[in-house]
Amino acid sequence: PGEGQPFWLKPTPIRVPSCDATPAATMYTRFVEPGRLALITYGPCAGKMCTIVDIVDQKRVVVDGPAKVTGVKRHMMPVKRLSLTDFKANITRGAREKTLRLALEKDEVMKKWSATSWAKKVAAKETRAKMTDFERFKLMVARKKRSGEVKKSLKTKKK
Repeated sequence: PGEGQPFWLKPTPIRVPSCDATPAATMYTRFVEPGRLALITYGPCAGKMCTIVDIVDQKRVVVDGPAKVTGVKRHMMPVKRLSLTDFKANITRGAREKTLRLALEKDEVMKKWSATSWAKKVAAKETRAKMTDFERFKLMVARKKRSGEVKKSLKTKKK
């Protein structure tokens, strides 16, 4: 059978996906989960670090600093306003502030975060924003002086 039949009646082989195919879930590593360290990107606490404590629904989570460590009190916030980091403290869902603080200290999460280039960029941006006019002037003069020294040293090497 099959020679004189139209193509839609011919038997087609069934394709079963192989076990080697990686599921789409392995693509992502930063999940919204209790204990996940996040950077607040919008709102009154923008630029501060927080930890996800509980998940309310698909779009909202409960975050906590804790307030003594990062200055963020426990409150509900949309996930859109958070940038998730690679770091996670080992806590259960809805953990108390003391439990969260101890878990962050035990895993040294804040120390690991402050060593990343992302944290250094955030700190540098914050420092530049807090500069006074005179500090900006001193920085400009120092940059001019440094570039002059670099040009001078390059000029002597060329000769």
